[in-house]
Amino acid sequence: MAGRGRSSPLDPLNLDPELRSHIESCPCPCDHMGYGNYLDYQIQQVYDRQEETRSDQNATSFDISPHHHYHHHHRYQQHQRNHYHLQYYDGAQRYLYPTYRNHPHHSYACDDQRRNFHNRPSSPLDSSCSCSISEADDSEDSDRNSLRGPWCLCFVVCVIIATLGAGLGLPLALNPSRSEPPRTSQERLEAVYRLLKEAPLIDGHNDLPWNLRKFVHNKLLGLNLSSIATEEPWSHSKWSHTDIPRLKAGMLGAQFWSAYVPCKAQHVDAVQITLEQIDVIRRLVELNSRHLALVRTSGEIVRTHRAGKIASLIGVEGGHSLGNSLAVLRTFYSLGVRYLTITHSCDTPWATGANTLYDDGLAPFGYSVIKEMNRLGMIIDLSHTSVNTAKAALNASRAPVIFSHSCAYSLCNSSRNVPDDVLRMVASNGGVVMVNFYTHLVSCNETATAKDVIKHINHIRTVAGVGHVGLGAGYDGINMTPVGLEDVSRYPHLLAELLEDPDWSEDDIALLAGGNILRVFGKVEEVRDQWKLAAILPIEEIHPPIQTVCSSIYS
Repeated sequence: MAGRGRSSPLDPLNLDPELRSHIESCPCPCDHMGYGNYLDYQIQQVYDRQEETRSDQNATSFDISPHHHYHHHHRYQQHQRNHYHLQYYDGAQRYLYPTYRNHPHHSYACDDQRRNFHNRPSSPLDSSCSCSISEADDSEDSDRNSLRGPWCLCFVVCVIIATLGAGLGLPLALNPSRSEPPRTSQERLEAVYRLLKEAPLIDGHNDLPWNLRKFVHNKLLGLNLSSIATEEPWSHSKWSHTDIPRLKAGMLGAQFWSAYVPCKAQHVDAVQITLEQIDVIRRLVELNSRHLALVRTSGEIVRTHRAGKIASLIGVEGGHSLGNSLAVLRTFYSLGVRYLTITHSCDTPWATGANTLYDDGLAPFGYSVIKEMNRLGMIIDLSHTSVNTAKAALNASRAPVIFSHSCAYSLCNSSRNVPDDVLRMVASNGGVVMVNFYTHLVSCNETATAKDVIKHINHIRTVAGVGHVGLGAGYDGINMTPVGLEDVSRYPHLLAELLEDPDWSEDDIALLAGGNILRVFGKVEEVRDQWKLAAILPIEEIHPPIQTVCSSIYS
């Protein structure tokens, strides 16, 4: 930027030559962001180039007196009316003949450099907010003209910055950043409540439907699921932990309801009882449609949660419910069943359960069950299976699997829990182990606390990874619960206690609460869709019939 020293000619704007040259040669009436237009730089009219050449080169280039400015403004207006051209000195011993924007025969033209000094700053001075006043011999009007643009620009910039600051600062003040961990137990609990409003809490297993069969014989018309906590036999039963108010307090976003059938029904009436349990789940959801909604897809879980309802899904607990028929499996899927527990604790003719006396895993028909579940888009659940069945299914499945309600074998050596080598296989498969709250699976005795459950969560995280652990409490199917996790209302308290550990971020909590099982469900659907595009047909293999007193010649 050129300066004006004591020996320099008078230049009230103190501009660099390029910008000044542009303004002097530009015919538009704008004031170039406060630096004036060509009229402020115009010298006397020159009608004869030779006469101007003979004029004194040291004469001043400016006449900025109010009278002179008015005089030239008047000339400019008259010039526009008459459409004749004036000749102006550009400060570099050149003469320019600008044309006007409104001239009927000429287009608007700027100087040779064609720099844009109209809409944005072109030099440090143009964008600067610092202004200086010229020497005393500059006139007051010139000073005002010089300062007007920069100060206006400063004012606009300051207003914008203040507005942005308020817009960003106020939400941060009202909603503290996740990056700053909550310090007190109440702050952690409030953080969990906020999180579960955004990310659904999905529990993998609840046995309320079996209690409906035991307590009211599946007769729902006289049942108020919002008040059973104060009614017999629910109020005094150690097996009852679920109702609408407690589900709401527990911030449940989705629940897999179990269609459980005891092993004693195998080869007898297991299929019929399973269908009846599927029916009672569907009717329960329909009768409580203000709070619950039956869903069939991972996308529906998300949408239902956003709508403020509890997404309800169906899981069949035990492969004996199939009656050794893939046709029954497909029928279950069409009724809304979205996972099948391959076995309960008992063996089936094609898979061994957790209480097996044999070393077998999956039989050939068992592999067909796994493949057909992949084709349908039904989640494979390995809770209650033997270790060999679990390993065989993990190796056979093309989609991620789950353990819907199991703990870590290394911390409690129950056959219902998952050994570390299987945990590593689950991680490789992309699946999820959902931690159970039954004290006998948590601490291997009748007493446990929420901290004991956290130990299982942390162990599974350590061995398999944070992306492979979830929650499957097993409420209403257990009669002993850990202290602090007495019923379905206590999930947020468990998550808040986890959040006290600096190794657990809110994003990690969201994965544990439901993000991991939601990912598994989506991947299972993705495999189904891929197989559909590949035109993989239903499997028609038939298991040899099991002859019992309940069998007919048509079995």
